[in-house]
Amino acid sequence: MAEKALAGPAPVRDARVMQPAVDQRSSLLAAYDEQLRGAAEMQGVPSWDRDGPLYRGVLAREGFVSYRSLAGVADLDALIERTVGYFAGLGRIEQFEWKTRGHDRPTDLGARLQRAGLVPEDVETVMVGEAVRLAVEVPLPAGVRIRRIDQLPERAAAVAAASRMQRAVFGTGPSSTELLARLDRMDGAEQFWVAEAGDRVVCAGRLVRVAGTAFAGLWGGATDPAWRGRGIYRALTAARAAAAIEGGVRYLHSDCTALSRPILQRSGLVAVTTTTPYRWRR
Repeated sequence: MAEKALAGPAPVRDARVMQPAVDQRSSLLAAYDEQLRGAAEMQGVPSWDRDGPLYRGVLAREGFVSYRSLAGVADLDALIERTVGYFAGLGRIEQFEWKTRGHDRPTDLGARLQRAGLVPEDVETVMVGEAVRLAVEVPLPAGVRIRRIDQLPERAAAVAAASRMQRAVFGTGPSSTELLARLDRMDGAEQFWVAEAGDRVVCAGRLVRVAGTAFAGLWGGATDPAWRGRGIYRALTAARAAAAIEGGVRYLHSDCTALSRPILQRSGLVAVTTTTPYRWRR
């Protein structure tokens, strides 16, 4: 008999999904903008400062730009140029990301960023919804187990194995050293979950509790292509949702690709906007 995906609180067994009403999407987007943009995106960043509405985070070799709104910026082009100059002046920084959303204003923000030398990457969908909608029972294939690894004595080896699988799937991503350093900085607010077939990691993803909010984020979800289509990603998502509820979280959010969006949407998350990273590289 297949193992159950969940640990923690009792799962919700009814995951019927209805088409979200416009007012539901609007209220979820408002909560997202209010609670998850700006300072909230600097959680776990070693150092950051501000320039007007912008939050500028500095990691080991990368930078990150967040903001809640650009309304009222007198000279946006000058702010963009100043931001490029700021990161260019930090010799160790190889690249930085300016994370835009589809409902940002002005509507020509992307064009302005490109004129300043930033390059758009793939558009992803921002999904938001009640965690309880995802915390359902999902059967696993025989021989597959799900567990949380960030708190284990052998976590370094487990995180390294998960990181190798994720990097193979995405073609890029943080190293295991970077992931372990982030887990230390987050001090328990970030959890790392994996699905394993024997000693092989076949699916992995993180759960990140956003301090001072009702949200947690689903990040880094990746499944070995040879193991797709068996419900493993959905089971890993359900396990993370149950852990989020146990920690007092109401909402989950995720920036998802075309592969994961249908699974999250069937589970009850709502597409509230899109997000496009614009990246500057040295």
